[in-house]
Amino acid sequence: MLIQELVIMGHNVTLYAHQDSVPGCPLVPYREHAQYSTGDFLRINFLTAKIAFAGFDLVHTFGRMSNIALLMFSGIKKIVSYQLPPTVLRVKNAAGLARNGTLQFTACSNFIAGQIKDFCKVTTIYNGVDIRDYDFQETVQPDAPLVFLGRIQKEKGTAIAIKLALQTGNKLVIAGNVPMEAIHQQYFEEEVKPFIDGITIRYIGPVNNAEKNVLLGNAKAFLMPVMWDEPFGIVMAEALACGTPVIGFNRGALPEIIENGKNGFLCRDYEEMCQAVQNAGAIDRHQCRETARIKFSAEVIARHYEELYKQMTGK
Repeated sequence: MLIQELVIMGHNVTLYAHQDSVPGCPLVPYREHAQYSTGDFLRINFLTAKIAFAGFDLVHTFGRMSNIALLMFSGIKKIVSYQLPPTVLRVKNAAGLARNGTLQFTACSNFIAGQIKDFCKVTTIYNGVDIRDYDFQETVQPDAPLVFLGRIQKEKGTAIAIKLALQTGNKLVIAGNVPMEAIHQQYFEEEVKPFIDGITIRYIGPVNNAEKNVLLGNAKAFLMPVMWDEPFGIVMAEALACGTPVIGFNRGALPEIIENGKNGFLCRDYEEMCQAVQNAGAIDRHQCRETARIKFSAEVIARHYEELYKQMTGK
């Protein structure tokens, strides 16, 4: 999505990625499955060497820092983007090794940026959505369900979403995959599956983009009862693009996405979340869509990256 927008803006982009990628720009394919073995390390270094002599103005990676390790000593401008909590020691080391002014970082939220801002130059650039892929639903049915969409595990709060629906007298649709690890399988079997009745509580499994558009657009509210500090949560931006208010706990990056009482509700505890569910109808769905358009649309996010690229390269 970012590449497509950059190409539209007139930039020449080359993508180094999986051979099945369809980026809309020249692709340098990598092997099918990265194993992070010695062989992989050598191949990455070979590709990095090619990059060093390819004449690029800037190299931008969303992958591992090691992918551009050999470029740290070069004069090529480099950006490492973090979508998850960073390893602070690696950031410190990289910032110390890189030639002055050639390495910067981006974070998907101020919450993530705050973890490394004392050791390096970091810019917050949110994750984006192509709002053209999401149909705005101005109204929903009075009996529209609540929706939970994400991995089915304790940290995501699936069981809390079920409890909320039952206590507030709402239907709930759960979508997403159950991770294969035993702890997550046990969580599903003990705390989620017993409540699935196909009527009040429905589980529909993973959904594709078209199904997600319909699911989110026809929801009374999207639930984010997370039990960990969410770095961003792109599905919240997708829900907003459909006009659906987001209700979540006030932690992690959620306060950067949810404007309390405007496009959803930030809740301090379970009791506040129950009240927020009851008040979901008071949220202006146009405002939800507008938030997605001005803060998280693909074009806006690409412009932010373009500004950073120009700042670093002087072009």
